[in-house]
Amino acid sequence: MRADVLTIGEAMVTVRCAGPLRLGSDSRVSTAGAEATVAIALSRLGHTARWTGALGNDEPGELVLRTLRAEGVLTEHVVRRTDAPTGLLLRDVAAGARARVHYYRRDSAASTLSWDEVRPAVEAGQAGLHLTGITPALGPAPLEAVAATARQAHRSGSWVSLDVNHRSLLWSREEAARALRPLLPYVTVLIASDDELDIVAKGDGERDRVAALLDAGVEEVVVKRGAAGASYHDARTSFDVTARRVPVVDVVGAGDAFTAGYLSGRLDGLDAYGRLERATLLGAASVACAGDWEGLPTRAELPALALPDGETLR
Repeated sequence: MRADVLTIGEAMVTVRCAGPLRLGSDSRVSTAGAEATVAIALSRLGHTARWTGALGNDEPGELVLRTLRAEGVLTEHVVRRTDAPTGLLLRDVAAGARARVHYYRRDSAASTLSWDEVRPAVEAGQAGLHLTGITPALGPAPLEAVAATARQAHRSGSWVSLDVNHRSLLWSREEAARALRPLLPYVTVLIASDDELDIVAKGDGERDRVAALLDAGVEEVVVKRGAAGASYHDARTSFDVTARRVPVVDVVGAGDAFTAGYLSGRLDGLDAYGRLERATLLGAASVACAGDWEGLPTRAELPALALPDGETLR
């Protein structure tokens, strides 16, 4: 079955603690993973999303698959391993109410994900491919899988989006730059936070870095600015969109929700402003609820997100 969007990456089980882990705080178990969150968001908006990756043949892996399938995400090409576990993410609250994340993904099932394992999902067909800078940081095999997937998707006529999504616990900015810059000739949409642009492009400031990305072949550059909104750049125009003000409950997953909103707008044929506006709406919906993906809206709920503050949908 051809998908609107294919994503590849690592999905993990996450344990979210209400307080410090060391005190045995109340917790709940769910799933996490940037690419999986994007796939769920797209599926809720009515698009056909496929996620592939490697999971352990274990109970955490079963939870990840059950969650994705329940959300309508296609998972028929997921690899299961008997010799490596599904990754684990522990999230607790440190002093000062700061969220703190602990990853247990070394030697996980996804850390050896290869191009040969990803190839069947790519060959199934997709309008677009979404990648992040997280998966190539997991090891040499995932890095090659991401690069080969980008090349093959570009060759087959699919558009390719790349969210830089730098994780300093996985690799340095210099390592990320060496891995991600060679992907730019295959990238259609580059998404990055304002402090991540220097990873993928040289230049003295944002304007120079955006120009360098466009010169490298990227067609659309989207800059995430959190509560300050976002910016859009292509060869013809640049503009900003402000963020919607909402009570902030949990910022984890907001960037992935933003990305999914932008890609959804692209699939729906919205213009650049409409795509960026939908992206900011989904980002706002995400931070207003606890969890990486639980608060993501369905297509039927999109109109309510766009209402002015205080107005009721009747």
